[in-house]
Amino acid sequence: MAPETSTPWRRRLAGRLDRSRTPSDPGGGRPQGMVRGVVAVAVLTAAALLAVTYISSAQRHVRAAPVSALPGKAARDVAADVVSGALEREPRVDFDKAVRTALAGVTGDRDARYSVAIAETASGNSAVYGQGAYDTASIVKVDILATLLLQAQDAGRPLTAHERARAEVMIENSDNAAALELWHRIGRAAGLDAANKRLGLTGTSGGSGELWGLTQTTAADQLTLLRAVFGSNGALDASSRGYIRRLMGRVSSGQDWGVPSAADGAFEVKNGWLQRSTTSLWDINSIGRITSGGRTYLVAVVSRGSATRAGGIALVEDAAKAAVAAFTKAAGGSAAS
Repeated sequence: MAPETSTPWRRRLAGRLDRSRTPSDPGGGRPQGMVRGVVAVAVLTAAALLAVTYISSAQRHVRAAPVSALPGKAARDVAADVVSGALEREPRVDFDKAVRTALAGVTGDRDARYSVAIAETASGNSAVYGQGAYDTASIVKVDILATLLLQAQDAGRPLTAHERARAEVMIENSDNAAALELWHRIGRAAGLDAANKRLGLTGTSGGSGELWGLTQTTAADQLTLLRAVFGSNGALDASSRGYIRRLMGRVSSGQDWGVPSAADGAFEVKNGWLQRSTTSLWDINSIGRITSGGRTYLVAVVSRGSATRAGGIALVEDAAKAAVAAFTKAAGGSAAS
């Protein structure tokens, strides 16, 4: 049989084995170099696995790559990266808690109640304070317009000149006659509810009969509506979203209170106010998009039970400012004062 030809890797291995033999073991005992290498890899692997175990217990969502099969240097690199990540990773910010803490000191009249929902558009982080359904009053006019635009999209047509004229005064001037006309045009509560299913609103139901202002909603649902208007996708197409934004950016002076009080830059807003005939108390609501501290926020504040319109507006503005300031601070920035 012909002798086996020696390959380069075999020659290199043989050289390493020869060099690793001790004088007392010239005949080929266990290579000390290999022992040291195996021990080193084992130690590094154990360290890396220990680090992975530490991370798993501290933050279950962190997944580290398996290191047991890696060569020595790679194992060292992975172990170092895992340990470094464990030390440098900041804990997840609890925005709900931050906003809840800030709003604990915001109170209105004895019977006043309110709820706030806020989202930072770049990160998508959000928080909700308070629960329960509230009368929409005139903030439902944004929802009415969104429904009208969805129905027009379905029909493959633009709004008519008359529809646009009524929509503009409904949003910019909060015209109630225009709102009632478009309320009928969309099919009243049934049309609104059908559109809201497509927009993602789950806690909103249209008012009975002609009572569009008594539509019931939540702060969280109003935040969902704002995302549908100010987001980049969804049931509303780009043209419809842009149209609603433009009208909300042109509300008449005297109707730009509410969430814009927390802004230090541009804003779009729609407010609602209604004195209930049964109690003489006020529903005061405000929804919109604002910029503050270099960030852009969607904010919805709904309230009921204020003794006066002015008192309700002050409550909504205090809540909006406190929520935005707390959210911005928690995210590591500064808000408008």
